[in-house]
This record gives sequence, C-alpha cells and structure tokens, in this order.
Amino acid sequence: MTMVPLASKGNFIHVYDFRVRPGSGERFIKMFNKADYSDDNPMHKSHAQVKDGVLCRDTEDPDRFYLIGEWSDIEVHRAVRKTIKRSGPSFVDLIEDGGFEPRWGEVVSSTPQEILDKAARQSA
Repeated sequence: MTMVPLASKGNFIHVYDFRVRPGSGERFIKMFNKADYSDDNPMHKSHAQVKDGVLCRDTEDPDRFYLIGEWSDIEVHRAVRKTIKRSGPSFVDLIEDGGFEPRWGEVVSSTPQEILDKAARQSA
C-alpha cells in the first residue's frame, strides 16, 4: 500500500474537540453519520474541502470526540458552516455546552511523497 501524507503543506486542518452528553456517544455517531453522509451536506459540495473529515472517538472517554478535516481555504469553511448553522444538524443537540467550534492549524510541514515511497520500499 502506498503511504500518503495525512495532509498537504499549505492547507489547513480543522479540529473539533467536543463532548456529548453522558451516555449519548452511540446515538451521536448514528446521527452524525446520517447528517454527514446525506446528499444535503454542503461540506461535501465545497471545492475547498481537500480531504473528507473523519470522526474520532477518544479511547478513554466514550463521550469525547474529535472531528478532523483538511481544507484549502478557512474562509470557505466558515461560510459553509454559517449555512449549516441556520438549519442546525440534529446531532449538535447532543453536544455538551453547544460547543462545536473548530480550531485551525496550518499544515507547515508534510512528508514529501518520495520520502514516503522510499520508506515503503524499505519496509516491504
């Protein structure tokens, strides 16, 4: 399998770090998936979304989650979020304190593909 960088230099990673109401983790995942994978999700229609996001569950706290995605433009993501906030996906109601705001990080270093290819050849 070819290794690829998690993200590309110059793009931006958003990280949502949040907790859901105690004991609602499984319900949250189902509701999130229904909303995220629907044809109505404007995130998936944006040219600025480089890699689709992933929802991660904390290994020690089943009510804590991280949503991570890669975008080429923070402002486009903010604009899309505003359109979503108007309709408000139902899974947001399960989030403690309504805290569903991303933190952003600019990708300032990403392993060049030739380095990853070399490592893959050496491990084969």
